[in-house]
Amino acid sequence: PRSVSSVSPQVGSYKDISHESLSLFRLLEPQIEILVLGTGDRVERLHPAMLKQMRECGIAVEVQDTPNACATFNFLTSEKRVVAAGLIPP
Repeated sequence: PRSVSSVSPQVGSYKDISHESLSLFRLLEPQIEILVLGTGDRVERLHPAMLKQMRECGIAVEVQDTPNACATFNFLTSEKRVVAAGLIPP
């Protein structure tokens, strides 16, 4: 598959996003280019070390409110990008 969507049941809010909860995305094959994270009703800041770790693995991370994250995911998929999404319901 060229894209994979995932919502982790262990993540109920942006505060639950951790190195461990993002580890699944580092294991996907083919390796994803972009991870779109939807943090609920509004954009929330994630710890810079988590974002750096993903960049070091070659994965760009876009953090947005969930409705915009869904739109971004759909757009990137239509562009044939290798993308995944982690979405927290608003």
